[in-house]
Amino acid sequence: MSIRLRLILTLLAATVAVWLSAILWIQHSTRAKVEDVLDARLAESARMVSSLLADRRIDVADASDAFKVPMAEDATYSSQLTCQIWSLSGALIGQSSGAPEARLSEGAETGYAFSTIDGERWRVYTVVNPALGVRVMVGDSVAVRDRLVRDVIGGLLWPAAIVLPGLAALIWIGIAGGLAPLDRLAASLRQRGASDFSPLPAGPAPADLRPVRDALNGLFARAAKRRETERDFTAFAAHELKTPLAGLKTQAWIARKAEDDVTRGAALEEIETSVTRTDRLVRQLLELTAVEGDHLPAQVFGLGEIVSEVVRELEALASGRDLKIVIEPMPEDLSVPRFLLHAAIRNVVENALLASPPGGIVRIGAICDAGRCRIEVSDTGPGIPEAIRKSATDRFVRGRAGVGSGLGLAIVAVAMERLGGTLDLMPECPGQLVRLTVPRDITPAGGRRGR
Repeated sequence: MSIRLRLILTLLAATVAVWLSAILWIQHSTRAKVEDVLDARLAESARMVSSLLADRRIDVADASDAFKVPMAEDATYSSQLTCQIWSLSGALIGQSSGAPEARLSEGAETGYAFSTIDGERWRVYTVVNPALGVRVMVGDSVAVRDRLVRDVIGGLLWPAAIVLPGLAALIWIGIAGGLAPLDRLAASLRQRGASDFSPLPAGPAPADLRPVRDALNGLFARAAKRRETERDFTAFAAHELKTPLAGLKTQAWIARKAEDDVTRGAALEEIETSVTRTDRLVRQLLELTAVEGDHLPAQVFGLGEIVSEVVRELEALASGRDLKIVIEPMPEDLSVPRFLLHAAIRNVVENALLASPPGGIVRIGAICDAGRCRIEVSDTGPGIPEAIRKSATDRFVRGRAGVGSGLGLAIVAVAMERLGGTLDLMPECPGQLVRLTVPRDITPAGGRRGR
């Protein structure tokens, strides 16, 4: 169901509900008021007749034709008030024309009463005059009363019934006009090409639509940036893979054509280096894709456990470069996505090993408090040049050593963002200090804890 139809149906339903409530209230209120007015008329008429009799303005002997109070000359309400005068002994003294032959009310006291005579219901008010020894009864047909109430209510409701369709049309027109800017926005989006990430025009728009337009513009900007990044990433990755592959092809040709073992051995050594470089690049490309992915559950593990695992993985690289890795005492357990922290620490330590000169030392330490852990990795290399320090976490940016793929710190930066942590690069003399600050306990949206 569309928003337009839902709004129209909701407003119409609300209007009809209010209308029906008003009808019920008007019917109840009008009936009560009309009944009160008619009852007051009965009482006043009966008291007037009793007063005229008491003042001798009407002779009791002539009372049969003396009282007649007609209603307005209208065929609908041609029925008149009916009056009967009875003696206290029960004899009929007089009555108005059109009055029933039977007694209007059997009540003996002054007051209101209902009675049924020949199948017709009457509302009667009785006045007892002990001084004259008479009982005056003035009655009104209940059927005439009900017709009067219905006509009054109908006169109030007919205009409302006529107005209701017009109100429905106004609701339809108002909602259609109010949603017209949204329709224009949808039409504008439908006409866009798949590669059009330009912002929506900043012209006048309803206040409720501006946040939607701003959010869409923000989405377009992020999508354009992401697309540009992916395009650059693909180009850089292709270039980085092309270089070692070209070296592999060249060295393979040299090895095949070599006539002595020394030349052949050197070529094979270069092939091994190119394969290692390509393997690391592919691994980091896959790792970067993984750390940017979803569904990474939080897991409880010891920080020392993950650091020891990283050191075992890089032991061959450290020994091959004659480097020493020193692990300081590690604190207690963490509860974070293990893969993200492992990827971050591995790439920081691997960069430190690649940047350190032979015989150097790479130190790994950590300090934790109740909420966060600060993991520090230092090396004895040349450090990150000041000129590229701000862009060091960009993809394919290499440091002074010129080795590696330029993806390590980019992976670390993405992992820290996913963990809600920070990455700080601080120079040392000599060397470089990298600090990773992560929360002790996080559970990403949709994640779960586990070992």
